[in-house]
Amino acid sequence: MDRCTKLSILADAAKYDASCASSGAAGRRSTPEAGLGSTTGMGICHSYAPDGRCISLLKILLTNFCVYDCQYCVNRRSSDIRRARFSVQEVVDLTLEFYRRNYIEGLFLSSGVIRSPDYTMEQLVEVGRLLRIEHDYRGYIHLKTIPDADPLLIAAAGRYADRLSVNVELPSEAALSRLAPEKRIGPIKIAMADIRRHRDEAAEDRKAPRFAPAGQSTQMIVGADDSNDRTVLRTADTLYRSYRLRRVYYSAYSPIQAASPSLPGAAPPLLREHRLYQADWLLRHYGYSVDELFSTGASGSLDLRVDPKLAWALAHPETFPADVNVAPCEVLLRIPGIGTRNVRRLLTLRRRQKVRYLDLRTLGCDMTKTAAFVVTADYRPSATTGAALRARAVNAPRQATLW
Repeated sequence: MDRCTKLSILADAAKYDASCASSGAAGRRSTPEAGLGSTTGMGICHSYAPDGRCISLLKILLTNFCVYDCQYCVNRRSSDIRRARFSVQEVVDLTLEFYRRNYIEGLFLSSGVIRSPDYTMEQLVEVGRLLRIEHDYRGYIHLKTIPDADPLLIAAAGRYADRLSVNVELPSEAALSRLAPEKRIGPIKIAMADIRRHRDEAAEDRKAPRFAPAGQSTQMIVGADDSNDRTVLRTADTLYRSYRLRRVYYSAYSPIQAASPSLPGAAPPLLREHRLYQADWLLRHYGYSVDELFSTGASGSLDLRVDPKLAWALAHPETFPADVNVAPCEVLLRIPGIGTRNVRRLLTLRRRQKVRYLDLRTLGCDMTKTAAFVVTADYRPSATTGAALRARAVNAPRQATLW
């Protein structure tokens, strides 16, 4: 099989893995004498550079052959799909050629498991070693970690990669046992713990080699089992706290050919995935707890009609309207339409002057949401303002904005 055909097959097979963000990598100096370089002196940004440029990653599988038969995976052992496999040198050559042609600015490399976890992980590590050591490649590298692989191989991967990821795959251990009986949650957690330990050791000793400076991430498939949003977010929250993950990625289940009868026949609404990302953001940056996000109902599902922050505010009228001139930071963070950056700006502004309604507009707050929940030096919402917002929010079929 020629290399172009392999690339077509293995690039398409990699599209189901969402955990390929590149935020947080420390910048590598790029000069003619320092080797091939990263995209900016400030480091590689998540999906898009600070000036809006898209960060392009060569996102491929080493192979879509796999010894496992996970029911939700299109590359499972029993799947009747066209198979291909790159050699280590082919991946290295593709990465360098695409970089020199300015097609890409980094590499995301995952793989099906062939022969054994150790053998597969050795191949992935060798790609990183050749790029970094033999070719002095300074661009971004994200390697997928095989959970059952030898810890020494995971340690080696972290020396060459900017980011490592270990996919937890499903929200609960019961779901993993039922849909992927050859996999176990234990080795996945052990691999995450090893990555965290190596990163902590590198952070404590400044003379130690860098280890996965962009951290680790994981992915959960949403909608392949009956886990509700509360279960998904509780799992994510535990992973963040236990292993200091940079990101948990949520991937809506996509029906596959010759699927098992135990899998749903249709994909979940993509808006569910969007709401999970919004809720995840609230957990990580706004001080919400998982239970707070579901305090308004027992269903365990996020409301698809409104974003989680607005849903919480509508359910807690005793907290609002909040006076932006005196409210503490934790209350300001819960006002719909005001993000973390504008909260910091508000705290600075109100030390110099009384904050007025026009000031909120000038800061860029979304006043279509914010107006019903704030008091300023010259403004107080009327009862009809809040009622109109509630009616509009409940009747709106979709909301695509972040806040």
